[in-house]
Amino acid sequence: MSDQQQNQFQAVQLSGCMILSLMIFMGCLLPLIFVDLAETALTNLHLSPQAAILVLIGMIFGSLINLPVSRFPLDREVNVPVFESVAGLKLMPQMQRLRQEAIIAVNLGGCVIPVFLAIWLSRFIIAGGLTPILVTLTGMCINTVICYRTSRLVPGMGIAMPFFIPPLAAVIATWFGFAIIGPITGDLGVHFHPLYAPVAFVIGISGPLIGADLMHWKDFKKLDSPSVSIGGAGTWDGIVLSGMIASLLA
Repeated sequence: MSDQQQNQFQAVQLSGCMILSLMIFMGCLLPLIFVDLAETALTNLHLSPQAAILVLIGMIFGSLINLPVSRFPLDREVNVPVFESVAGLKLMPQMQRLRQEAIIAVNLGGCVIPVFLAIWLSRFIIAGGLTPILVTLTGMCINTVICYRTSRLVPGMGIAMPFFIPPLAAVIATWFGFAIIGPITGDLGVHFHPLYAPVAFVIGISGPLIGADLMHWKDFKKLDSPSVSIGGAGTWDGIVLSGMIASLLA
């Protein structure tokens, strides 16, 4: 190998090491950025920093908990992975045939906690007067229809939808809602309204929850899955993500 070829080989090795180091660094940094943004979004919702951290922890660890709420029969039997353990160690999953029944569950971190947070925020919205109430109700209807139209069933996986649609629709509905409804109701402070973030959060989670999940309830059987978890991806699910991004942008 000539000196020129050796230098080129070393340059390629150095570039590869730098790219790998950058990927590892970004992989460690992104979760921290997400947590910081989520905490900022929650503090915009009239939560104290301590309460925001507690809610965020609840969403993260609550994503591991699914609460069964209903069952329905399937048209055919489906296979589910069952882990066999030996001496306390879980081995590779073996496929086992399950009876013709599926379970519908709600995820604690991805559905229950965001819904309770939205209910808690509703008292601020109601206390804010007619303008935020009308903006919230109108935005919820719009986002629900948009999410219903853009979501689709993916057999074996769940309900898929572009993640950016619900929060974008929520933010636009909030901005235009206050700008249009505010002057009609005589609210002149709509351009700096303190309820932008709470209204956007409620609108943001209502779209995926009602439009994408609940309005497809009758279609869950088509997923050919032994279990359906609403908000099942926890903090990465569309329900939470939509509300977080909407409250952050608003």
